[in-house]
Amino acid sequence: MKQLLSTNIGPLRIIAFLEGISLLLLIFIAVPLKYMLHDPAMVKAMGPVHGALFLLFIINTISVGVGQKWNWSTTGKVLLACVIPFGTFYIDRKILRITSK
Repeated sequence: MKQLLSTNIGPLRIIAFLEGISLLLLIFIAVPLKYMLHDPAMVKAMGPVHGALFLLFIINTISVGVGQKWNWSTTGKVLLACVIPFGTFYIDRKILRITSK
């Protein structure tokens, strides 16, 4: 973990993982509970958490993109990943893990 935090991409990878998990929890657990069982409690709890992680991911992606001198294509791919289920996991494997080495 210490090695992961030694670069500026490390925290972005952690945020990406947490943002991806929160999106999956919302889509596959919280929303079905809300509409099938009429229980919005998990959406009310997870919604703000996911929103905060989403914004943190966007801000960190732009910061890392500028710091690493990524082109707009790379930065755009990383930003697009946060709105696609499983996207942050894919982008971590294809871009973030490679550039953090």
